[in-house]
Amino acid sequence: MHNHLTPTISVITVTYNAAKTLEETISSVISQTYHHIEYIVVDGASKDGTLQIIDKYKSYISKVISEKDSGLYDAMNKGLKLATGDYVCFLNAGDCFHEDDTLQQAIHSIKEKTLPDVIYGHTALVDEKRHFVRMRRLEPPKVLNWKSFKQGMLVCHQAFILKRNLAQPYDLQYRFSSDFDWCIKAMKKATTFHNTHLTLIDYLDEGMTTQNQKASLQERFRIMCQHYGYTSTILHHAWFVARTLIKK
Repeated sequence: MHNHLTPTISVITVTYNAAKTLEETISSVISQTYHHIEYIVVDGASKDGTLQIIDKYKSYISKVISEKDSGLYDAMNKGLKLATGDYVCFLNAGDCFHEDDTLQQAIHSIKEKTLPDVIYGHTALVDEKRHFVRMRRLEPPKVLNWKSFKQGMLVCHQAFILKRNLAQPYDLQYRFSSDFDWCIKAMKKATTFHNTHLTLIDYLDEGMTTQNQKASLQERFRIMCQHYGYTSTILHHAWFVARTLIKK
């Protein structure tokens, strides 16, 4: 069956002093063979060469803003407000689409006549030379639903393409893991999930500082308790709780 679906995908890149990695990301978006892309770049008033890079490609970018924000998720919310596409997809500076035809393949993999609420796939980790390191440890489930994330964030945020009308603003009370909360909320509202079975994203594996990692895990734990209940979360994460207590 010929695929007749050509939804517009709003790809949003949030940057702050990302001159080292931004060009790779922009190139990976503008070289996509799928042409129904609205590209939005939200910059937090960078002081390095970020703005010069954005300027160099501005004819390929639909919307650019550069102004101070109160962090990553605030900037992502600005991107959501600017988006007009059928879908939203966040690609941070340093992250790239896996291939030049990734979005085309993803859309072509949809065999239904109607567009799914969520399109998802795999994520590869790459180093700063863009060399493959390994696949992400958490694997996307064959069939995704809102309870899937009881096991953790099985789909990387960048490989989670969501119908824009289901996207709520990111909750700014979370500084490190608001994307986790955002995905769960979106899945609660979604009814159809499409597994592309493709590697969608090359994720730059820079690693979080240990301090941030701890804060991030604590936030995730709070988010899980909120969505899945305390008991279920404790049972799924007894090892995590034990480890946190031992560390103290």
